[in-house]
Amino acid sequence: MKLIHTASEMRAWSLARKAAGQTVGFVPTMGALHEGHASLMRAARARDDAAVLSVFVNPTQFGPEEDYDRYPRTWEADQAMAVDIGMDAIYVPDAREMYPEGYATYVMVEGVSSGLCSRTRPHFFRGVATVVTKLLNAVLPDRAYFGQKDGQQCAVIRRMARDLDMGVEIVEMPTVREPDGLAMSSRNKYLSAEERKRALCLSRSLFAARARLDAGERDGAALLDLVREGMAGVTIDYVELVDADSMCPVDRVRGRVMLAVAALVGNARLIDNIMFTPPECAG
Repeated sequence: MKLIHTASEMRAWSLARKAAGQTVGFVPTMGALHEGHASLMRAARARDDAAVLSVFVNPTQFGPEEDYDRYPRTWEADQAMAVDIGMDAIYVPDAREMYPEGYATYVMVEGVSSGLCSRTRPHFFRGVATVVTKLLNAVLPDRAYFGQKDGQQCAVIRRMARDLDMGVEIVEMPTVREPDGLAMSSRNKYLSAEERKRALCLSRSLFAARARLDAGERDGAALLDLVREGMAGVTIDYVELVDADSMCPVDRVRGRVMLAVAALVGNARLIDNIMFTPPECAG
């Protein structure tokens, strides 16, 4: 497995694979890898001829009071996981390589980046869109793989790739959960044993809402009330029912929707969601 540190070297590596008729699959991460990341890497390994992982804790998506400095960094374990899965290369750029002195260009994706996470993290999606653009420009993948746990992020990246004619297929993979239902996240490392137990209310509330949806409930207010009641033990950031493509709030389920939550549990801000398409709208 090859370690690559600069955009120019990364592009040369990918272009050589493409010249040989190979497809390139790409999994962008901030490291602290877990089974959710592993599922993305396995998908890239299975679907593409060459598979690339990136590990970069992106400073531009963190606010001044957020956890950039203490974000988990587990490089040796990350590298071992990538080797075990069979990744062909890891792109590990330095922050000074990504954002050299005088850097002044950022990517904004309007509409889908409004609401939800952007209300309390207004800087977040500008940073995400910018770093993903730079990573895609370096790796030049045919496919890039993202997890649905970050549902709004997926919507932002889908729209960005479409609007900017990036020529990359954005592949969304299902959320990977612990056996008790907690969505896997690098920030779960922040949780104490007691906080982790309380954090289960996010997924359990969403699962209860899914059961109601499966039973025919279509009223948005009833679903939101159910989830909020189930999350009474944590500090809620938001509970929202939105159109799964536009991220606009909806008051009734008439098509594919995302029921999304965010909450503070101890020092960890956790997010989770479920996607749902009414059977009458499927097909």
